[in-house]
Amino acid sequence: MNLNKIIEKHWQKPNPILSVILSPLAKIFAYIAQNRRQKYLSGSLKTQKLPIPVIVVGNIHVGGTGKTPIVAKLVSDLQERGIKVGIISRGYGRKLRDIHVLQHDSTAEQAGDEPLMLYCQTYAPTAVGKDRYAAGMALLAQHPDLQVIVSDDGLQHYSLARDIEIAVFPAADVGRDDLDYLPNGGLRESITRLQYVDFIIISNSDENILVRAQTFFRQPEKLFTSQIQIFAPYRLNQPHDVLLSDSLKKHETCAAIAGIARPERFFNSLKNLGFDIKQKCVLPDHTSINLANLPVADYVFITEKDAIKLSDSVPNHVWVLPIRATIQPDLADVLVQKIMQ
Repeated sequence: MNLNKIIEKHWQKPNPILSVILSPLAKIFAYIAQNRRQKYLSGSLKTQKLPIPVIVVGNIHVGGTGKTPIVAKLVSDLQERGIKVGIISRGYGRKLRDIHVLQHDSTAEQAGDEPLMLYCQTYAPTAVGKDRYAAGMALLAQHPDLQVIVSDDGLQHYSLARDIEIAVFPAADVGRDDLDYLPNGGLRESITRLQYVDFIIISNSDENILVRAQTFFRQPEKLFTSQIQIFAPYRLNQPHDVLLSDSLKKHETCAAIAGIARPERFFNSLKNLGFDIKQKCVLPDHTSINLANLPVADYVFITEKDAIKLSDSVPNHVWVLPIRATIQPDLADVLVQKIMQ
């Protein structure tokens, strides 16, 4: 097990020895994060405002909160209500440094895997860049009719002014009193930061967790829940072909590969659909993937995020597991009201 995995495991089940070693570093990180936020709030560091409303969807955790499917759901719901929505993102994992406005032939190397996936799922105009204000202006230059921009991540990107903040918080961490800053824990900012956001979406939630969350956050009017819906895998080079587990023959083998923050969720989803995965391959989050990485099996399952990185010339035995988020109650209606105001 590599160091990253050891630390991530420590975040979920704290190790007393690691806590002693990492706690001083977490205090330093906390001071830096809090001081930086205060400088933006006081005006000593510059904040830039785009000419249209900005909705930031982010988290105080490091990865794996289920944010990206929620962004896709919110964008789609706003589009269904007639709102012209654009997306901006930093574009983690991409190789280009310049701002890139996505086109139909954009690649993950140009745009990053998650922005490209969002673009393909929603068809919303999308731009990526380290400077999200500059990315937003570049997007508006090509799409001046946009009415609102959704920033995928960027809750801590304070140089971009925002009109609405939405924080995604994992259900597994609701009620925990041992959460800490990096590197002793997975937090970028304190839990108290959530007092100042407009809405909190508890991801992978249920009714029982919502009751706990109302007590934990003490701001029930802000709370929404999200769940993930899993659908039958589709063939990557023929998306209209879907696969059911009972159609497999006894001698046929299945393998799965994932380059995401929490790959165990992907593997468990396949298991719940009835697929017996004999080989599991885990890659670092946002890492590049090619045909040489694929395990040998009759059926190879990959995530939508990884599928974006593969070329069109993939073999017939590669299947993609589609997931979609639901949000309760309907947050899009509330957002439209705030945007119109």
